[in-house]
Amino acid sequence: MRQSFAASRRAVLQGAAGVAAASALGVTSAAAPAAAAPRSRTVRIPRTVAHSVTGPGAHLAPVRTRFPIGHVGVSWTGTPRGVALRLIAEDGTRGAWTSLRPLCTAGADGTEAGARASVLLPAGGAAGYELRLPHGVKDVRSTALDTVDGPSIEVAATARTATIGDVEVITRAGWGADESLRFKEDGTENSPQTYYPAQTLTVHHTAGANGDPDPAATIRGYYYLHAIENDWGDIGYHFLIDEAGLVYEGRYSGTDGIPAHDADGDMVTAFHTSGYNSGNIGIALLGTFTEQAETSAARASLTALLAALSDYHGFDPQAAVTFVNPVNGVTKDVHTISGHQDWLATECPGAVLYDQLPALRADVAAAGGAARR
Repeated sequence: MRQSFAASRRAVLQGAAGVAAASALGVTSAAAPAAAAPRSRTVRIPRTVAHSVTGPGAHLAPVRTRFPIGHVGVSWTGTPRGVALRLIAEDGTRGAWTSLRPLCTAGADGTEAGARASVLLPAGGAAGYELRLPHGVKDVRSTALDTVDGPSIEVAATARTATIGDVEVITRAGWGADESLRFKEDGTENSPQTYYPAQTLTVHHTAGANGDPDPAATIRGYYYLHAIENDWGDIGYHFLIDEAGLVYEGRYSGTDGIPAHDADGDMVTAFHTSGYNSGNIGIALLGTFTEQAETSAARASLTALLAALSDYHGFDPQAAVTFVNPVNGVTKDVHTISGHQDWLATECPGAVLYDQLPALRADVAAAGGAARR
């Protein structure tokens, strides 16, 4: 259970607050009026039940919980095909099997066998679930999550919104990030921040449910999946956008109030394109866009955010560039604004959204030019 682990690290976070004034990025932070500004806020610690098995062809017995399950996170090593999950209702009724489709289909060695896959599936308050695993899948871990009604803790208050250009961003405080998840049991940070000049912008989809009734809860689910199950120490994206067009801060970047950047304007390294993360800003749209397009509101916010970031970093949104990983010198020829599948073997950001990238680049260029006039 992760609950007791998170609670034991409260002391690490009590001083982790404070937001600086605006920077050259055009970022401002907004909070309640000074007279009414709270000194603390409530964060819900995720309630979790985790199970794991190892070995080829291993299977998990049905999992039941004492709380309604909001999401199930599943990770495994091996083929992405054939892994499926079905939900169990309170009365024991089994639902239909749902195939789990991870974002990436190849591991660091370029093969499916070496891939570490992870998927977050909405559970809608189910009482349990079962997994179906094909031969060759191993090191399976599943976690039932409740990111809505878990126990609460009080942490120092921070600003709930910030702006980049004309784009309002819901901060980590705004969507209810439990910052203790970034820390190990000994109080050290699992994935300390590193910063490099930005070179490119990459568009993703989360491959989750469309029509999400509670996007903030889903983001808290991805945060737990990435930080704990994937052992990344934090959420993998710099920004996320929901179907209503709301933009959310992703990866923690410090206390200077500039989402995804430090006070000097360098971007924090996140975890969204394995092997090509440093210098690469990742923006994920919530949902799946393999057969349907994103909403007009999400598209408008994606365009505006890409334009604001391109203007600040001096990017040509329609250019082809050579990305150079500042850590190891690995290069990749891509567009300034690319899709996840331009970097790795994956369906992300979905066939429909990926096919719109040329038009998106043109819209971003036009939006940036209009902002400068």
